[in-house]
Parts: sequence; C-alpha cells; structure tokens
Amino acid sequence: MKFRLTRLIKIVGSLAAGLWLGIVAMPVQAVCKGCLCPGDPCGLCPLPPMVDDLVKPNESDVCARIRENVPPISDLPGTNEYFASLDRATMVCIRQGGDVIRNSRRNEEFTARVYCKPPAGVK
Repeated sequence: MKFRLTRLIKIVGSLAAGLWLGIVAMPVQAVCKGCLCPGDPCGLCPLPPMVDDLVKPNESDVCARIRENVPPISDLPGTNEYFASLDRATMVCIRQGGDVIRNSRRNEEFTARVYCKPPAGVK
C-alpha cells in the first residue's frame, strides 16, 4: 500500500510540474498580436517627436502632421519640455483620429514610452 501511495505522489507531482512548466512557457510561444510587434504592423510614430527619430519612408499622414505641428525636441524624458511636447503631440494624434498607446515593454524596435497609432485604413 505504501509503495502505491509513493508512486501516486510521484506521478501527480510530475504531472503538476509539467503543467506548471507548460503554463510558464506559454507566453514565450505565443504569436505576437497588436501593434508593438516586429515590423511595426500598425505604422506607429513615437510621441513626442524627437530630433534623432528616423522618418519612415511609408510614414502615415497622421505622423507627418504630428511632426508639422509639434517640432522635434532633444530633451530627455522627465523634463518639463518633454512633457509639454508630449501633451501637444498627444492632442494632435487624437485630433487626427489616432489612438495613443503606452509602451511598457520597450525594446530595440520600440524605444519610446508613448506611440500614436494612426486610424485603420489611413496612409
């Protein structure tokens, strides 16, 4: 009887550990969905516009209007000038029909804290 109980505990423990590892590995295996995916599927533009930002050749009209109305800055995040420019850029993005996206998972491709997502179907 003791042998069966020990074996049952090992089997249940192994199944629980396998299930736990499967759950932990699931986010790594998930396909990227949304706008902050490799290749920039939504055509995002960083807010506020910075002096060292590269202008994309297929940039949307909304992103171009943001740069026209809000001059690019070189101030670091956290400064008064940065926040003032971010506020102006956010207002222009929304007025043009865009959505503002906060980026909590910054990486090499998406380095900004905030992005403007142009409306769907707008170049």
